[in-house]
Amino acid sequence: MSLPYRTPTALTSALLLLLATSTAHAAAATYAVDPAHTYPSFEADHFGGLSTWRGKFDRTSGKVILDKAVGAGSVDITVDATSVDFGLDKMNETARSKELFDVAQYPTATYRGQLTGFVNGVPTRVDGSLTLHGVTRPLELTIKSFKCIPHPLYKRELCGADAYATFKRDAFGMDSGKDYGFSMDVTLRIQVEALIEDGSAGKVALAAPTH
Repeated sequence: MSLPYRTPTALTSALLLLLATSTAHAAAATYAVDPAHTYPSFEADHFGGLSTWRGKFDRTSGKVILDKAVGAGSVDITVDATSVDFGLDKMNETARSKELFDVAQYPTATYRGQLTGFVNGVPTRVDGSLTLHGVTRPLELTIKSFKCIPHPLYKRELCGADAYATFKRDAFGMDSGKDYGFSMDVTLRIQVEALIEDGSAGKVALAAPTH
């Protein structure tokens, strides 16, 4: 005798939903920022358009959490402000002084935000906030490029991105040169690479949830 067909119970449906949700969350992975291939750089005005000063920071750390399956992730970056480098010793001394970054009082800058605007598993921007010179303000980064590949040596997933944003430095209390006509506009560019933290060879973040 055949048993009558029964529709899934509410409990069964809930269990299936829980299983699907937990599997999707398993796709999230943490990537450690590679300090040897991550150099935030910036461009700032000199004398109201006379020339453009360019510099970078030599020491950066942090992590990126990425879930390609659900289109989510986060960024947590710390920049060593004492490592500012204009390629000119005298300018570096000025940049570290109270005239600009005041690294004795504010030795680090941080950027924290959420990866958003995913297209085919790839984020296109970061909605976050920048803490600089002791001031925290919202700052959205636009991601120009984002790519993940197997690292040829470590055999783990390596992701890299190029992102940029613009902001007013006087909004962070850094208004040196303003009285001389310097523009307060700063262009920030972040070149970053990060390696998945799990030491297993072949480790990658799942492109889609498994079933």
